[in-house]
Amino acid sequence: MLDNRTEPPPAPRGPTQMPMPSPSPTPTPWPSGYPGGYAVVDVETTGLSRDDRIVSAAVYRLDAYGEVQDHWYSPVNPQRDPGPVWIHGLTGAMLAKAPLFPEIADDLAERLAGRVLVAHNAVFDWSMLAREFARAQATAPVEHRLCTIVLAKELRLPLANHKLETLAAHYGVQQRRAHHALDDARVLAEAFRPSLHLAAAAELPLPLHACRPLTEWKDTAAAAAHPGQDGPVPAPRYGRIHGSGYGNSGWRPARKRPACPYPNPGRLAPDGPLVQGMRVAFSGDTGIDRELLEDRATDAGLHVASSVSRLTSLLVTNDPDSPTTKAIKARQVGTPIIDEERFAELLKAVRPAEGVHG
Repeated sequence: MLDNRTEPPPAPRGPTQMPMPSPSPTPTPWPSGYPGGYAVVDVETTGLSRDDRIVSAAVYRLDAYGEVQDHWYSPVNPQRDPGPVWIHGLTGAMLAKAPLFPEIADDLAERLAGRVLVAHNAVFDWSMLAREFARAQATAPVEHRLCTIVLAKELRLPLANHKLETLAAHYGVQQRRAHHALDDARVLAEAFRPSLHLAAAAELPLPLHACRPLTEWKDTAAAAAHPGQDGPVPAPRYGRIHGSGYGNSGWRPARKRPACPYPNPGRLAPDGPLVQGMRVAFSGDTGIDRELLEDRATDAGLHVASSVSRLTSLLVTNDPDSPTTKAIKARQVGTPIIDEERFAELLKAVRPAEGVHG
């Protein structure tokens, strides 16, 4: 059983951590390819957009079998208005003396290192963390994430919806303080353990997704860019890799872009260049911030598409075999698929649209 005794502090001023009791005996049998440990994460934020900031973070570290090893929590001074106080309960006065994210980055990184990041709607928590680490000129040491919404769907749990409170109620987990990062992480840790054991008993490959930390991005709030060193997407080490196209992953507000002035010249040829007017779609994590990639494509005269169809010229993704809606559609209709690195190279020499320029 997980430790239920620790109540979340009402207004902590700095990081807190707590060791947990020794785990139960190792269950058998257990899939040999499962991860060796997990970091169950919850973050509370000033909002849902790409420029919003983290106001608190919590991590429950679990062993290979989902037993709690310890937990950690810290409020974070976002250096701006704290946003929806009525949701997370953290006022500007409460956060005034809280540490800045760079001051907790090392502690947080230590708790994430070597573990699969587990979160409810993991693409959101991961994206917020990736941006905060990028702001701190650091890298989140996360190779893979696991979304408990996706896992619940794969297990076909009889849930009315996929809210955290519904998943918790299914397993009889009591939530004490909703939208407090520490309590939400505890609830998720308690709900994840039985889900993990159900998956293990069924020998179900875990729905893992490769995480690509941001190495170049644009903070529109600060109007600054931070270039960095890029690297390859880590290969899956266990289970099969899933995309982030599940449930509500639309936390990024849609941006209205100007209409592309050039006609669509068709699909990208195997060895051909990009041509102005080509319709390009993006899917999955990218080392360069997605909106920055889209801005560069638009500036080059390409049409940034929000979906894939027979008219799409190419799909850019670092996980071509992932079962995201865009990747599946691209394979079905034969849309060329290239990775981020090749797209960046092709973007350096986009051919002008024929019959348009004088």
